[in-house]
Amino acid sequence: MLDFAEKVRNRTLLLRSQVESLRFSQDYIVYDPLDYAWELHEQYILRYQGHPVEAIFLGMNPGPFGMAQTGIPFGEINAVRSFLKIEGNVGKPSFEHPKRPILGMDIQRSEISGKRLWSLFSDHYGSAERCFSQIAVLNYCPLVFMDRGPTGKNITPDKLPKIERFALETICDSYLFDLVAILEPTYLIGIGNYAKAKLEKIAESQKRGFSINSILHPSPGNPMANKGWAEKTESRLIDIGLW
Repeated sequence: MLDFAEKVRNRTLLLRSQVESLRFSQDYIVYDPLDYAWELHEQYILRYQGHPVEAIFLGMNPGPFGMAQTGIPFGEINAVRSFLKIEGNVGKPSFEHPKRPILGMDIQRSEISGKRLWSLFSDHYGSAERCFSQIAVLNYCPLVFMDRGPTGKNITPDKLPKIERFALETICDSYLFDLVAILEPTYLIGIGNYAKAKLEKIAESQKRGFSINSILHPSPGNPMANKGWAEKTESRLIDIGLW
């Protein structure tokens, strides 16, 4: 009989194979960190997703300097090393944009969103073990999209052409449905409004009494997050009853 973490692992491998079967517009370059950074993501699952949790925190998709590099949701390099204590080898996607190379654990640039999120959890819980005894942190979509222009501009999944977006979201909805069923949370918390909407859809289909909420996305591209994000988020989590 499969243990709990192996169920999550196997379901994530299925997600990986399903998204790899998709075909996207030639206007985009697509990275799949569940492929080239699987060694680290597998550690994350086996170490921290081995039991039910009180809350799921859900992001949209990998950031170019976070999960795209380390395979960990909101995977800011220092948090991955110091708080999550995960190390390992990261490979390369089949094709790299010259402005978006995958450096893995050698990356020097800090992802602000991940730094803010994991710093908040570190301050509140004290250790990764205590943190993940109560919560899970996931991304709705595992893929990174960027245009082929000179800057490799990040493209979020909601900006994809309708047909491509529908095919991707069908797969990601199914994965999220299964992860919610496996992890059995009470609280579903979207990191931003897009993720909250996806959680609302899953909650409606599961017909369970979830507490569905959102927190400000910690991205520096969100003006409201650039002053007092941690204090605002802590207050929000207290208000909804999780903390």
